[in-house]
Amino acid sequence: MPDHPPRPHGGGSSARDRAIEDRLTALVELARAGDSEAFGQLYDHYVAAVYRYVRSRVGDTHLAEDVTAETFVRALRSMSGFTWQGRDFGAWLMTIARHLVADHYKSGRVRRELLTGELPTNTPSREDTAETAVDGLTKQMLWQAIGALRREQQECLALRFFSGLSVAETALVMERSEGAVKQLQLRAVRNLARALPRDLQ
Repeated sequence: MPDHPPRPHGGGSSARDRAIEDRLTALVELARAGDSEAFGQLYDHYVAAVYRYVRSRVGDTHLAEDVTAETFVRALRSMSGFTWQGRDFGAWLMTIARHLVADHYKSGRVRRELLTGELPTNTPSREDTAETAVDGLTKQMLWQAIGALRREQQECLALRFFSGLSVAETALVMERSEGAVKQLQLRAVRNLARALPRDLQ
């Protein structure tokens, strides 16, 4: 069976989105063939999202930088063997990052999943007027509330909102169905709302 990249669900993507997808697909194919320049362009495209995810999970800037770098080192080593098989390349990178974060926790090198004192310095590119309006104390309270969620709920929020992955991409990374991810996200948001003071909801 031919090895083709997955197409997004729904068919509602714009011509610009499709052009970006086609460009990324071409870069992946070149990188699979050993083109280091193509891999460099993939790095430039995905590094911010990978970093945001890792930073939201480990809570330490330097560790997040190290894990992000190791994610791309491992991806580079494995590029020749990468196959689409229904996977998005960005979701594949997130899966590598997720396993590296889990390895850090298992090794005892990270004692806490979340830093309760601050939100990641790199936030998603989408404009969020509510976020820009809050002060440091509000951010701290929000971060503490996220830290009180169950691990899988934290991870779902990190992938969906810090890294900006779609439900389908998050499902690939978490190895769950899209329906399960939607339910997990719903529970996480509800629990987060309950944990926040009434004036912040």
